[in-house]
Amino acid sequence: MHVVLGASGNTGHVVAQNLLARQQKVRVVGRNAAHLQAHAAKGAEVFVADVTDAAALTKAFQNADSAYVLIPPNPTSNDPLAYSERVGNAIASALKNAGVKHVVALSSIGADKSQGTGPVVGLYKLEQKLNQIDGANVLFLRAVSFMENTLPQAAVISTMGFVGGPIRSDLKLPMIATRDIGTVAAEALLRLDFRGKQTQELQGQRDITYNEVAAIIGKAIGKPDLKYRQPPDEQMRPALVQSGMSEPFANLLLEMSTSLNSGYMRALEPRTSRNTTPTTFENFVAEVFVPAYQQQAAA
Repeated sequence: MHVVLGASGNTGHVVAQNLLARQQKVRVVGRNAAHLQAHAAKGAEVFVADVTDAAALTKAFQNADSAYVLIPPNPTSNDPLAYSERVGNAIASALKNAGVKHVVALSSIGADKSQGTGPVVGLYKLEQKLNQIDGANVLFLRAVSFMENTLPQAAVISTMGFVGGPIRSDLKLPMIATRDIGTVAAEALLRLDFRGKQTQELQGQRDITYNEVAAIIGKAIGKPDLKYRQPPDEQMRPALVQSGMSEPFANLLLEMSTSLNSGYMRALEPRTSRNTTPTTFENFVAEVFVPAYQQQAAA
């Protein structure tokens, strides 16, 4: 039995679907049963639980051979790191109490640092907690920036006419499609050949600058002159809050951007076939971004 947390989210959904396609026994966990029905229709067992509830998660992990775990994003939280701490404590406690032997955990580049990386500090702490579970084999997938993080640009382009964000325009940043993370995680759960505590970076298909991001999006949506701008943090902060984030989360996001811009937070492994994933940013834009932009434009 494989247990998948966040099974209605970007990566967890792909993990569950890939495992079900291989006729595996899967228990999907989420806060909302309705959001898990696509998995139930393919034979998954549905378990409703909040990720901060250690007792509920312990039940969810009962009789599991393996689990996929993550800290679901909570950008509206007024204390995001305290939220991450609660989730991390609940997951670690539940895995230990249920005696799960193999765990694949979604982490991030920068999780080697204990401070200065914004929300990724929560993943540093999660790694520390899971490292302390005796007898559990844990694979930490340290992913890079999600291509999906560019989706809010659909609204920015529609209203402002440019791509904007806190990352340096010329910074070569590895970007990954979340479906590729889900695919790697599912393969690891199928093989269960990792031992002890291991980390593996997932660096996406290639490194790309936000100048290139703007050019690729512009070409795809018929705006070949689309440009990228990096407003100062004092302009970015209210814009992030206006988009629905809490101010504390916006501050953490800007801290992470600063650490990326300076090189403090970065991929540590050389790029290899093992940590390179197939989806190009061009494919992501064509298949995911363009429909989101067209929907935004129509609205």
